[in-house]
Amino acid sequence: MPAYISRPRTVLGAHKVTTSEIIDDIRAHHGAHPRLNALVRAVAGCGVRTRYFSRPLDEGTVSGDVGITARVRTDFTDALELAEQAAVFALDTAGLVATDVDAIVTTHSTGWSVPNLDVALMSRLGMRPSARALAVTSAACTGGTKSLVRASEMVAARPGSTVLVVAAEILSAVYHHSDSTIESMIYKALFGDSAAAAVVSDVPVTAGFAIEDSFEHILPDTAERLAGRIDADGIHFDSTKQGRNSSKEVLPVLQDWLGPRRSDFAVIHPGSPRIITDTAAALDLDDHAARHSTATLTDEGNLGGVSVLRVLERTHDEPPRPGARGTAVAYGPGFTTAALHGHWHA
Repeated sequence: MPAYISRPRTVLGAHKVTTSEIIDDIRAHHGAHPRLNALVRAVAGCGVRTRYFSRPLDEGTVSGDVGITARVRTDFTDALELAEQAAVFALDTAGLVATDVDAIVTTHSTGWSVPNLDVALMSRLGMRPSARALAVTSAACTGGTKSLVRASEMVAARPGSTVLVVAAEILSAVYHHSDSTIESMIYKALFGDSAAAAVVSDVPVTAGFAIEDSFEHILPDTAERLAGRIDADGIHFDSTKQGRNSSKEVLPVLQDWLGPRRSDFAVIHPGSPRIITDTAAALDLDDHAARHSTATLTDEGNLGGVSVLRVLERTHDEPPRPGARGTAVAYGPGFTTAALHGHWHA
């Protein structure tokens, strides 16, 4: 039986930051960089026009040097605030209250906290103490999709269950002027802060994506291609050139999993313009079919584990026809891939 995803709800950081402002900030802090013009060109070409941070660009926990303690505390405080707002909106959209929820699955990778979002949200939302909880803490960009997979498995294991999925990422936490490679400059402009939530159940509560099958894959020996790093400054995100192109290596495996199943629409993680177009092509779809991913990248940036939920929310604004086949795909550190296949339920 399918697992049904209710319409997701997304909350963005409060502070809109343009790419021009990011470039000005880079020029101010890296004016003597020998490849400054190349850095600026890379940032301008990353596909993002605006993104939203939970704190102003000039605050110490974004472009300052306050250190790991302040960054981690701010990260979790802001992630929890956005996550709670998104969860409340998602429950209201589904016509539910917190005590209707049998389990919660959360994902958050940009900071460190024990207990994590799952426990904190159970208290804040007023969920039943007996509800099950699962925190997916280090999946990063695949976090939202993996959380939907785990939620669908919970529903299958316990029919009648209602599972709340919540993703939150404060990716401005990895904005550091101590990082001066082209890759790190791109990430300054690529990432945005947000949270999103949706309900997964075996009975539909809104129109939306119905999960029929899921896919998870790890490319062997690729842990260093995309990875987090911690030092006294805080959490950093590093990548290699090979890491940025790893999605192409997994696409044939994804196609083998799908087999003859077609995709009429796609929900693609907006990791970069190339990731979007390559994945759409592998699904035998055109740029129009990937427009919600492209719009998310342009207007809000790469939202990490929140991204697939946000793209799925945009899909509700122009829904596919009832019964249309769809595939959701996300890529993340490791190099990991998570995907869903199913249909659109009206």
